[in-house]
Amino acid sequence: MKHLILGNGPAGVVAAEALRRAAPRDEIVMVGSENLPSYSRMAIPYLLEGNIDESGTYLRKTPGHFDALGVRLLEGRAVALDTAKQTVLFADGHFETYDRLLVATGSHPVRPPIPGVDLPEVQTCWTLTDARAIAALAKPGARVLQLGAGFIGCIIMEALAKRGVQLTVVEMGDRMVPRMMTPKAGGMIKRWVEEQGIRVVTSAGVERIDRAEGGDAPLTVSLSTGDKLACDLVIVAAGVAPNAAFLDATPVHVAKGVLVDARMETSVPGIFAAGDVAEAPDLFTGAHLVSAIQPNAADQARVAAINMAGGNARMPGVLAINVLDTLGLISTSFGQWWGEPDGQGVEVVDEAAFRYLSLQFKDDVLIGATSIGMTQHVGALRGLIQGRLKLGPWKDVLLEAPQRFFEAYLAATQPDSMARRQAAAAFA
Repeated sequence: MKHLILGNGPAGVVAAEALRRAAPRDEIVMVGSENLPSYSRMAIPYLLEGNIDESGTYLRKTPGHFDALGVRLLEGRAVALDTAKQTVLFADGHFETYDRLLVATGSHPVRPPIPGVDLPEVQTCWTLTDARAIAALAKPGARVLQLGAGFIGCIIMEALAKRGVQLTVVEMGDRMVPRMMTPKAGGMIKRWVEEQGIRVVTSAGVERIDRAEGGDAPLTVSLSTGDKLACDLVIVAAGVAPNAAFLDATPVHVAKGVLVDARMETSVPGIFAAGDVAEAPDLFTGAHLVSAIQPNAADQARVAAINMAGGNARMPGVLAINVLDTLGLISTSFGQWWGEPDGQGVEVVDEAAFRYLSLQFKDDVLIGATSIGMTQHVGALRGLIQGRLKLGPWKDVLLEAPQRFFEAYLAATQPDSMARRQAAAAFA
């Protein structure tokens, strides 16, 4: 059996290793699109901060790691797939055959259609090549505008702040990290960032980027607010899109990402997908979604690998998980943090201390949570949601005192515990 893995990021690497364990004698080929070792994009901000060198981003540090596993490595970019012939065409003109195929091609940064977005001082922050370009321009005191204050944007923002630049962040949403934080929570993160000396402009966009005429900055950036900013560097962090264009003329179903079932198999038997490119069923609703986080990529890759080797593994469902460190302020969101129309929720806010907690319920199950400034036992929120644990009388306890979620977790996972008996007695 020949297994072809398209992509050598976290999903591809984990899949190759899991396949070798499950199928010791099968042929495994892993193809990356860059002439670089397998690396983690999430480590790039630490590289920009100067905490690690480029080798610190590598997913596997041991020389010859994949040779020792018998995994053949290739460089190439897939441009077409023939599902009938079971072949993949690459940009350099060569073909690879397969018996089982894993699409783990990841995603790419979106460049909005803004005049001037292709100027050399306008960069994305997605690859090691991007990081080298940013490091050359983001010198202490440089005037930098970052477009986007989502999850990735906030990670990049911290790296830029530590480089000592003068930073302005522009976000089209009405708050920071709008796709992982409630309005109140996103507003609190904005206030925290501004108190660290970074200018944040929400509900605004970049209208154009021009080569400056005169002055000491190469760029002039025009905002939808009417402001014009002199900039040495613009970083576009406006989101990502799955790398799935090579599947356009195939029977593999693609929506926002490559649609897969609980086995991580696509609409074409024998073809699987995992990681940022995959659109898998949600844990609660069953609706398909892309969850572009590294732990999710690894879980999906293991399931796909087992099934490619003839097993029968299943994902219980994708759980949205976001943990973010924004200039020292820790925030998290899990599951359906926005709640359900017919559900119940509770929110507690301590503006002065930058502490926040929101819990969202459907019946007596916690389906979503958001927190700021909390680190102790916060994993219990994920446990309650991912386990779809029935809270019983503890739901009413949490609606009154949401900070007691860890006690609720103990009660739900240890049915005979004193905590559960106390709650039952209180609400009898």
